[in-house]
Amino acid sequence: MQQAELKKVFIDELKDIYSAETQLVKALPKMAKAAKSDGLRKGFEGHLKQTEGHVVRLESIFQSYDEKPTGKKCKGMEGLIEEGDEVAKEDYVDDAKDAALIGAAQRVEHYEIAAYGTVRAMAEKLGDDKAVKLLNQTLQEEKDTDEKLTELASHISVASKAKATTSGH
Repeated sequence: MQQAELKKVFIDELKDIYSAETQLVKALPKMAKAAKSDGLRKGFEGHLKQTEGHVVRLESIFQSYDEKPTGKKCKGMEGLIEEGDEVAKEDYVDDAKDAALIGAAQRVEHYEIAAYGTVRAMAEKLGDDKAVKLLNQTLQEEKDTDEKLTELASHISVASKAKATTSGH
C-alpha cells in the first residue's frame, strides 16, 4: 500500500475513533448515574475524564496532519451505546444492574482496544512517532479500564454470593 493511501485510511480511521470517543463522553455520565455501586460509578466518572483526554490526544494528531476530526459518525459505537442505554433502563436490581452495565462497558472497551491497536500500527507504518506514542498511551488506558471492569465484575459476583449465603438462600 502506498504511503498516501495509508495516510488516507489512517485519517479516516482516526475520524471514526474521534466520533466514538465524543459519543462516549456523552454516554458515560448516563452509565455512571445508572450504576448502583459507588465503585462502578466512580469508575465510569474516572473513565469520563480519561476519555476527554483521549479526545484531546486525537485532536493533537489531527492538528499535526492539518486535518479536521469531524465528518464521520462511528456507527459501531452508536450501537454499543444504544445497548448500554437499554441496560441502564432495565429494571435489574443492585448487583445485577451493575453486572449488566459492566458487560456493556467492556464491549465498548474491546471495540476501542481493537480500533486503537489498528491505528497505532498504521502510525508505525507511516513513521509518525508522535502519533504512535499518543495512540499507545490511549490504548494502554483502554486496556487498563477493561482490567478494572473485570475486577469490578468479580467483586460484584462475590458480593452476590455473600448476600445469598448470609440470607439463607
